[in-house]
Amino acid sequence: MTVYVITQVTITNPEPYERYSSKFMDVFSQFDGKILSADFNPTVLMGDWKANRSVLMEFPSKKSALAWMTSDAYQEIAKDRDAGASLNSILVKGLE
Repeated sequence: MTVYVITQVTITNPEPYERYSSKFMDVFSQFDGKILSADFNPTVLMGDWKANRSVLMEFPSKKSALAWMTSDAYQEIAKDRDAGASLNSILVKGLE
């Protein structure tokens, strides 16, 4: 079943976040994921969305998404992500 990862990103330190971003696609492309949207200025329709970036990713399965997130390669670059931003992420199931 297709799943989606929705992430709100608040960049707090651009330098380490740029290092993370520069390595992201090399790692991400190994896990059958697809970036559907990466927006630095999302339009808030309702609620309190303080993040300054949003990302929507698609994976063919929950197993694939979790393999990406927990991989050694992603965990290594995530150190720069964590040094440069705070995030909220959720994994949601697609409709059958």
